[in-house]
Amino acid sequence: MPLIRLLIDEDVSRGPHLAAALRRRGFDAVTVQEIGKMGLSDEELLNYAAVEGRALLTFNVKDFVRYASAWYETGREHAGIIVSEHLTGRRFGELLRSTLNLLNALSAEEIQNTVRFLQEFRP
Repeated sequence: MPLIRLLIDEDVSRGPHLAAALRRRGFDAVTVQEIGKMGLSDEELLNYAAVEGRALLTFNVKDFVRYASAWYETGREHAGIIVSEHLTGRRFGELLRSTLNLLNALSAEEIQNTVRFLQEFRP
């Protein structure tokens, strides 16, 4: 069961801390900042994630749900989109635990071409 490879969008506050915490636990997680892709449009970012085989974690629910629908209608594939309400500041622990729950529950194949709401995986 291949593990999900994760790309964390720049709008995820504390994204670099999240990626580092996930890597310490053995997961493949990078941020847009770390790979030098800040400033890409949402669609460019989704395209990059798809090419790299990475599921995208974002707080931008409205736009990425719309992109997922458009990609589905045109037959384009992606490695998965994970959307979440804004979990900032003191809620970092919830963000980390929910992300870990998702990564431990789903395989890369199970998340491919789907939109998952991180809240489904709250501890």
